[in-house]
Amino acid sequence: MAPYIFMEKNGIHIIDLHKTMAKLDEAAIAMKQISKSGRKILFVATKKQAKDIVAQRIKKINMPYVTERWPGGMLTNFPTIRKAVKKMTTIDKMSTDGTYDNLSKRERLQVARQRAKLEKNLGSIADLTRLPAAMFVVDVSKEYIAVREATRLNIPVFAIVDTNSNPNLVDFPIPANDDASKSIDLILGYVCEAIEEGLAERKFEKEKEISAKDVKKAKEELDESELKKLRLDEEEEEEVEIEEQKDVASKILIDVDEEEIEAKEVKVIEEIKKPKVKKAARKRLDE
Repeated sequence: MAPYIFMEKNGIHIIDLHKTMAKLDEAAIAMKQISKSGRKILFVATKKQAKDIVAQRIKKINMPYVTERWPGGMLTNFPTIRKAVKKMTTIDKMSTDGTYDNLSKRERLQVARQRAKLEKNLGSIADLTRLPAAMFVVDVSKEYIAVREATRLNIPVFAIVDTNSNPNLVDFPIPANDDASKSIDLILGYVCEAIEEGLAERKFEKEKEISAKDVKKAKEELDESELKKLRLDEEEEEEVEIEEQKDVASKILIDVDEEEIEAKEVKVIEEIKKPKVKKAARKRLDE
């Protein structure tokens, strides 16, 4: 921790706050990107000074956290932990479908105790359906098992690192006092704000995508309606053209018939003028 220590006074190491701020900004930017991608960050703080602060802060941003004893193998043996969480869900289902009422008083008491124990240890990670994308630790020395498991699975670790810890064990060390509740609250507040910004940006982008899809769909529907209208207009134009052609054709036929009739009349009149065929011509003219 020597690079992060400003000076030593009366046997107490004073941390350089400029470096703390720089590292905190670096961690906040990385955590913002993780939350923006929709992945989860697991917060671990089992020490007394940090338990309540972590539970209160992290509940608001809907991220998983561990404030009780770290269950060994929580990450490296994640399927077993998921089974325990599912057991809690099964007990809840028993109370709703009537199975719980058919149990004896002693069995109900045992199930209730089991449910309370599971809720205490695993209730805060009930929504963690897969391994987290990152982990935030308050005290590296105290949570060494959690840090070791995350390192083994190549999960990036963010941590508040005090002067008695090794910052090389984590990916994003934040040099600060991990025993003071005010220090922990300040750093967690800053980190939570960054995560909230990432979640807000993700929500905005999703809404933007949905609106873009709606616009595209509306445009496609409009195009279809316009095409339909164009087809109807073309059909109407074809019908009008056909009617016009029919009218022209009928007119031509009428004109032809009239010409034929006139020609016949002229011929008959000429025949009438002839004395020999006068009667026959008059008969034909009448016809």
